[in-house]
Amino acid sequence: MFDYCIIMAGGSGTRLWPASSSAKPKQFLPAAKDGKGSFFSLAVERALALVNPKDGRVIIIAGKSHIPHVIAGCANLNAAEKKQLALIPEPEAKNTAAAIACAVTFAGVSSGVKPGGGRDRNMIVLTSDHIIRPLEIFKSNAANAVAFAGQGKLAVFGIPPVRPETGYGYIETAKRLTEGVYAVAAFREKPDLKTAKQFTASKRFFWNSGMFAFSAGFMAAEFRRLAGDVLSPFEKLKAPEAKSWTIRKGLKILSAWAGLDAAYRKTKGISFDYAIAEKCAQTVMVRAGFEWIDIGNWEEYAKLLGDTGVEVYGGEDSCFVDSNIPVALAGVEDLIVVIRSGKDGSPPVALITKKGETQRVRDVVEQIRKAGRKELL
Repeated sequence: MFDYCIIMAGGSGTRLWPASSSAKPKQFLPAAKDGKGSFFSLAVERALALVNPKDGRVIIIAGKSHIPHVIAGCANLNAAEKKQLALIPEPEAKNTAAAIACAVTFAGVSSGVKPGGGRDRNMIVLTSDHIIRPLEIFKSNAANAVAFAGQGKLAVFGIPPVRPETGYGYIETAKRLTEGVYAVAAFREKPDLKTAKQFTASKRFFWNSGMFAFSAGFMAAEFRRLAGDVLSPFEKLKAPEAKSWTIRKGLKILSAWAGLDAAYRKTKGISFDYAIAEKCAQTVMVRAGFEWIDIGNWEEYAKLLGDTGVEVYGGEDSCFVDSNIPVALAGVEDLIVVIRSGKDGSPPVALITKKGETQRVRDVVEQIRKAGRKELL
């Protein structure tokens, strides 16, 4: 079991625009067609299954504007489960290295255990926008990770590739250390298609899941060694006072941690992979036995949701519609139609794309950004 679990719930997804936006990123969207659970709420369930039920803590890092979505995602938890959660709202987005450095600092000052003093605390970092199942296999893989984290290693979960994929980073493995655990030879950037095919065929390369395990003391030392400009602003923070916390619907929110805003202004914006993982010499990979699904475009999301229950008139069965207003289709097929009417106060917007072309949504989003219409994102 882990002492701390960090859930990274920040960011502003664009691959599922306009359903996913800066106001409501992908992680807070429904993860099933019944709409009862979000990607984020499933991540919280996983986190609670991994931490010590007696005194384990789940640290949620999210943007200030996303607090209502975090609260909604935790609504079905019981009081005991909510007591294990702590939400740290980020004053500004500074990428994953800053989020992890913040959480490692919080764990250190909250536990009162300084690096090198007493038992070091094991930590695991989870993403909040993937589907991972079944839970029991994930827990078994996590047990391998916590064992190596306790030995002063950085453990990363690697996903066996099922196809050549140019949208993911890869992990190149070296020798096997034990069943399902390998030494890491290198992290590889997102490849072109030819290289991705070579990676998939070699059996030594795995998709980088973005999930990591380590001990707090080891990671603090690695930050100081490899990315001091990320960690040093946070090291000035002291344990939050009681008045720093607010409670909303049973969820503890660190709403006024003295010095946090200044730390985020001063820290460097860089990913954890670039800052630490790619440079760490003590990295191992845990081979995932669980199913890992990254819903990266509207075609994949449409398959996950199935029938959304939208009022649709006409059209072909091959079309998918996600809209908060009734939609009529005539003489078309193989379309994905996503409409947000603006009833919630956000600008009205619509996306119409042909199946097979949904990766181009990123290009559309970039055009909107260049046009200065950030309110649409």
